[in-house]
Amino acid sequence: MKLAIVTAYPPSKVTLNEYAYHLVKHFRQKEDVTELVLLTDKTYEHKDVVFTEDGCKITIEECWEFNSYSNILNVTNAISRVNPDAVLFNLQFMKFGDKKVAAALGLMLPLVCKLKKIPSIVLLHNILEEVDLGSAGFTKNKVMQKVYGFIGSSLTRLILQADTVAVTMQKYVDILEKKYNAKNVKLIPHGTFEIPEKPDFNVPVGPMQIMTFGKFGTYKKVEGMIEAVEKVRESTGLDLEVVIAGTDNPNVPGYLAKVQEDYKHVPQVRFTGYVEEKEVPKLFNDSAVVVFPYTSTTGSSGVLHQAGSYGKAVVMPDLGDLTSLIQDEGYRGEFFEPTSVDSLAKAIENIVTNKIYRRELGKANYQAATGYPMSEITEIYLNTFKKIMEIPSRAVMLIV
Repeated sequence: MKLAIVTAYPPSKVTLNEYAYHLVKHFRQKEDVTELVLLTDKTYEHKDVVFTEDGCKITIEECWEFNSYSNILNVTNAISRVNPDAVLFNLQFMKFGDKKVAAALGLMLPLVCKLKKIPSIVLLHNILEEVDLGSAGFTKNKVMQKVYGFIGSSLTRLILQADTVAVTMQKYVDILEKKYNAKNVKLIPHGTFEIPEKPDFNVPVGPMQIMTFGKFGTYKKVEGMIEAVEKVRESTGLDLEVVIAGTDNPNVPGYLAKVQEDYKHVPQVRFTGYVEEKEVPKLFNDSAVVVFPYTSTTGSSGVLHQAGSYGKAVVMPDLGDLTSLIQDEGYRGEFFEPTSVDSLAKAIENIVTNKIYRRELGKANYQAATGYPMSEITEIYLNTFKKIMEIPSRAVMLIV
């Protein structure tokens, strides 16, 4: 099986690049896959394809750019050059750009595959029906939100032209089947990137690190988290460090720099910047608590799965997809009201002042994470490919 992947890929800063890295890592170890062809976005640095595990050959071809209107042509031409027998798109709605036209054109690729009679699967990480357009940085204008809703429904219908649309949450299956009368939607969990050896659930000596990880500025904002930790310091006297790991959301350039300036008077607040894959284990292992300072959600959380894999206690807003993940996959944590600093402070305090409770949450989350290793998730995709293709030896393409 020749597996081609069109994807943002590390060191790219485009969304889902980390997910692509772990897909590649596990697909390349499958006996059914003889070659991986990565059709990636363009980056100045070399792609990170050095793995310690044995696996199949990997070929890289950079052929698209974020916000380029020509992506649909360039990716289509790349598909023709590679000549696959099947395509898997691993998408969210702003995968190919944060400009409306560029993003929409990229999402027409499943229809292109249908017209070219190439079997295809779309892994869709979010659906617009479950996105708060204002909080997520699209628009706060009510009229424009209705326009976005219409455009989103149209694009969803294009995406549903794929042979199979895989989503990571049962709620998404229900919505797509009910609203679009879709018969080709399948639940395939997000999966856990790495399953380290069972952690000891302790934290390093020194300040307890209260960490958040992501792309910030739209519905992920860190001001409330900094203020909440200040309150916990005052009420408990504990030595706490705030660790903000990640970068600005592309829609809000300069956000973290402004936060850093505005809160420079607050001690022990550390901004890590972009976190490379090799730095992720230390980031999580050094943390006592992982916080999700979200006012909205846009899909299954990769960070929650990572926190679970390292046996970490988590603090989450009681809303949307995070609540669904708790119910569906067995994660546990402290909940807070999304707009309340006092509520967030109380949730953090409940964990950092109770070592037994913190370890209990970490153990529960590790158990939840181990239920969906990426090795099993990639096997599900390969089996789905085989059912669509019918002939196991036909080539396969994956678009992330």
